[in-house]
Formats: sequence, C-alpha cells, structure tokens
Amino acid sequence: MASRRKGRILAFQALYSWDTHYSQTGEASLPEGLLDFSWALPDTPEKKMDEGMTAFSRLLVTGTVENIGEVDKMIREHLDHWEITRLNRVDLAVLRMSVYTLMFQNDMPPSIVIDEAVEISREFGTDESYRFVNGVLDSIRKTLARETHKDSVSEPTGRNRRQSNHLPILRESK
Repeated sequence: MASRRKGRILAFQALYSWDTHYSQTGEASLPEGLLDFSWALPDTPEKKMDEGMTAFSRLLVTGTVENIGEVDKMIREHLDHWEITRLNRVDLAVLRMSVYTLMFQNDMPPSIVIDEAVEISREFGTDESYRFVNGVLDSIRKTLARETHKDSVSEPTGRNRRQSNHLPILRESK
C-alpha cells in the first residue's frame, strides 16, 4: 500500500505541474516528460522507480486530464462561495486527482480516496487545506452516492420488470 500512497503523491505533483503549464500556455495536453517521472527519480545509483507505482500514477494523471471538464464541473458544483480559479493550486491538484478517482475508478472505496487526499493535503498544503479538501470531497462523495442509488433503484429491468408489469389476471369461471 505504501507504493499506492507514493503513486498518489507522484500523480498529485504531476497534476500540479500540469496545471502550472496549462495556466501559462492554455494547452490541455500533457507536457513532454511529465509522465516519465524523471523529475522525481530517487537519488540512488540505480535511478529507478517501482513500475507499479508509476503505472498507477500515470493512470491517475492521464485519467484526470482526459476528464478535466467533468472533474472541474463536479468541483465547481461543490464549492460554497468560492470560484475554482481562486483555489490554492495544491488543493486543486489534490481535489482533481481525488474527484477523478471518485467519479471514474469504482474499485477504490471513497473513504480511502478521501483519507489519502486529506493526508496529502496535510503534507503539502496549508494549515487549513486538509479541512477544505475533506469537506469538498465528502460533499462530492454524498452526491455520487445519491446518483448511484437513484440509478440502481430506478425502473426495474429484465425479468423483474416483466413480472412487475404483468400481474396475473384472475378470471371467474363460468
């Protein structure tokens, strides 16, 4: 699990860098070299990273950037009295990565996603970042849970639908 934490930190740092590049150039594409993570290589003689960790980081970064419109829309909808442009870039990078995970990576429990985001915010953000990130992500988690529940209890499908719409008709015998 430690490699997952390191992978999230690496992804957060890459998204922070991407946001800086994007805000300066207006290009939504990923800058060259960002996903090879050479900028984060450990200072060891072998100069290599765990491949599983880097693959996980690449997934988070590319998925977030590919879905940035939907991710940012979800964040905007859950900011009370704030504009996304006013957010601290560290908080924004953590939120983007975490919202992407909540929205598109259904194999990860939301509580873990939020806990990891809070820990990264504590380490890299301001004194109040972790509270802010926790509040926004918890609100998004609740919204997504309501939407999922609404979808799962909507109109029955398949066999159950046929059974509920076609009740047996009892006829009197003559």
